[in-house]
Amino acid sequence: MIKAILIFNNHGKPRLSKFYEHYSEDTEQQIIRETFHLVSKRDENVCNFLEGGMLIGGSENKLIYRHYATLYFVFCVDSSESELGILDLIQVFVETLDKCFENVCELDLIFHVDKVHNILAEMVMGGMVLETNMNEIIMQVDAQNKMEKSEFFPFFSLFADVYLSVYQAGQVDTGRHRRGARTRRIRRKEHESPRNAQEHQHWRHQHKSAKLTLLQIVAARWLPRPADVHQCLL
Repeated sequence: MIKAILIFNNHGKPRLSKFYEHYSEDTEQQIIRETFHLVSKRDENVCNFLEGGMLIGGSENKLIYRHYATLYFVFCVDSSESELGILDLIQVFVETLDKCFENVCELDLIFHVDKVHNILAEMVMGGMVLETNMNEIIMQVDAQNKMEKSEFFPFFSLFADVYLSVYQAGQVDTGRHRRGARTRRIRRKEHESPRNAQEHQHWRHQHKSAKLTLLQIVAARWLPRPADVHQCLL
């Protein structure tokens, strides 16, 4: 069973950490520091596995790692796992990252940590290896990305339509989005500055009302009404 998967750079800065056993946050940080100390001091000519540190289980567990450029990929496993099998799994993980990010580097792990976790979840779940076929992993990740985009764009499209209706047409028919709501008309003067303080205050009030109307429409379209929530609870 895989106990933990750690990725850190040559200076010991963690770039990804996934623990499959419960540890406190302080203990996790100590495990990362201890693991880096054990791995980083090893020569490049020695084998790629060694006994785990005291915090990760000592001699009962093993640290299996590969060093790529500025990153260490370390798998902490128990004695039931094969060293060569885990080395191949690390290679598949790195090749999958390289395929998804096109020449993966340390910055990709920093700015796309959610995508990296998604890739890892397709390979390992609960400390057990699920998939080792790189093509199958990439296909599942692409399918998940398409699903996320399909959920995002309808909301973006609605927001854009409401924005245009408020700030360009100058009026919003809220009855289309919320039953029983009244229609509000908003005047907006373009290319004309207010002539006095009273007109300036009135103009600011109209602009604020437009923003509130926009938020009300989005909330009415996407958030459940209290009555609906109460009915579901019953």
